[in-house]
Amino acid sequence: MPIMRLKEIAEMSPEAQEQRLIDLRVELARIRTMVNAGGAVENPARIRELRKTIAQILTVQNEQKLGLRKVPASSKKEEKAKKVTKIDSKEKTSE
Repeated sequence: MPIMRLKEIAEMSPEAQEQRLIDLRVELARIRTMVNAGGAVENPARIRELRKTIAQILTVQNEQKLGLRKVPASSKKEEKAKKVTKIDSKEKTSE
């Protein structure tokens, strides 16, 4: 079973995608270190799943950056909320 489906990745916010990417890369590095040290890996197929999921996340991020895939609406709302918060904080400091 895949770690994440492509649909789930596309629906995630860019910040969540980035965090998940970091987590997967750390896990992959840990497993590769165990293999290189000569240790037994519990699930060798996990390496392939991790590599595939990392590639899918990077592909979705690149498509969003190029405008080939739309950014989820929920993340757009979050960006607007952040802008409003920044504007509000600037107004409070200038008073």
